[in-house]
Amino acid sequence: MPELPEVETVRRGLEPVLSGARLSSVRANRPDLRFPLPDGFVQRLTGARILRLDRRAKYILAPLDRGDTLVMHLGMTGRFEIAAPEGTVRPGDFAREVTPDDKHAHVVFQTEDGATVTYFDPRRFGFMDLIPTDRVSHHAWFAAMGPEPLGGDFDARTLEKAFANRKQGPKTLLLDQRTVAGLGNIYVCEALHRSGISPFKPSGNIAKKRLTPLTAAIKDVLAEAVEVGGSTLKDFAAADGALGYFQHRFRVYDREGEPCPTSGCKGVIAREVQAGRSTFFCPVCQV
Repeated sequence: MPELPEVETVRRGLEPVLSGARLSSVRANRPDLRFPLPDGFVQRLTGARILRLDRRAKYILAPLDRGDTLVMHLGMTGRFEIAAPEGTVRPGDFAREVTPDDKHAHVVFQTEDGATVTYFDPRRFGFMDLIPTDRVSHHAWFAAMGPEPLGGDFDARTLEKAFANRKQGPKTLLLDQRTVAGLGNIYVCEALHRSGISPFKPSGNIAKKRLTPLTAAIKDVLAEAVEVGGSTLKDFAAADGALGYFQHRFRVYDREGEPCPTSGCKGVIAREVQAGRSTFFCPVCQV
């Protein structure tokens, strides 16, 4: 599933054509995605102006001038493709391009400026909803979310509070959206390796002095991934239909059996299943 850097890459790709744009027409080619589209979806969006594009965790938020916010989640295979008079929007450098199948074009937005933004989703695990803007933060999807990892509210004190007296490993707690919003399996594995912390160590036993380097590693790995367009796995693509390539910078994720890249470490990257997900780590330098 796309993680925070992939969703942020898509948001940045959509921003030049949707932020401030008025929707001249909206077409829904089916009544549902993962969930049914809200009542009056097309009518409530047609003629509305998108004030800006935000992101909260793995959600893209588009506040409208009519008092609602269009909330969009990509699921596993959701993607947007942009066709504009000035050409394709390129939010970054990507390794290769993919072409989505028109039969999976489920929602089409057209702007007064002549841009067409199409949402494709072969497996339909993505979803869209319209929520009153003043109620978004209270909605069940967002009410219990922790701080944004790239924001100023996320620091070592956040983790100190979340980890205190907890027996679960740090990976489990970092994936809990109540601890920090938007972190996923790939980037937690990478951040824990960079900071030399075992994903299995009881979180309450991690020394406080190690939490500042861990928060820095989380911010660094996410920022680097956003810079290069995220890590494309299987079907996911950015808003211009192109693939991200942070996967070429992975230190541990999907590198089972390879030498640990940490300088001076003679360990070999291992893989274990933790809470139903693959955890990649170095058993030598992550303690």
